[in-house]
Amino acid sequence: MLFLSLILVFLTMSDSDEDAPALSAHTLAALQDFYRDTSSSSASDQFTVGAVGEDWLAEEAVREAGEGGRIACVSAPSVYQKLKQGSVSGSDRVSAVVLEYDRRFSTYGEDFLFYDYNEPLALSNAPPQSFDFVIADPPYLSEECLTKVAQTVKYLSKGKVLLCTELLDVKMCSFLPKHNKNLSNEFRCFVNYPSRLLS
Repeated sequence: MLFLSLILVFLTMSDSDEDAPALSAHTLAALQDFYRDTSSSSASDQFTVGAVGEDWLAEEAVREAGEGGRIACVSAPSVYQKLKQGSVSGSDRVSAVVLEYDRRFSTYGEDFLFYDYNEPLALSNAPPQSFDFVIADPPYLSEECLTKVAQTVKYLSKGKVLLCTELLDVKMCSFLPKHNKNLSNEFRCFVNYPSRLLS
């Protein structure tokens, strides 16, 4: 938090040196929004670290995992957060873990599994085929990242998969996901099972 404060102070200082690093107004506004969001959260609001406002993926995960189902959220912390907030009907009847590189999510204790897509099978705390539903939102859209995330998903999944790539014999959903902060990454969701998101 102190580091972000120092960055904001440094970047908002006026400086006549043309070689000084500077962020665009749009980037600076996004950084300030992030800082404001993270610094104003309370301890009771622990399941909102970087959360987006949609419930649709969490609802799909609960519906498809079924009663007592296990859900793995690979690079999809917002889905995990929605499940834990209890804002999605039936979320109390499933269990979920989040596999994430960003260690801010270690605040979730045993539900947090450190995940680096560069080591797709370094998952000592997650046995193979141990999740009824796996949702993945690869951090990058490069072929290398998508291929490695696909390896992770295949390792974790008992069968049902929802992710934002076409590498696992999945079909593109007609539903178009939108982030509440209008992120510029255009993406689609894909599933390997019959889903209401397909129509």
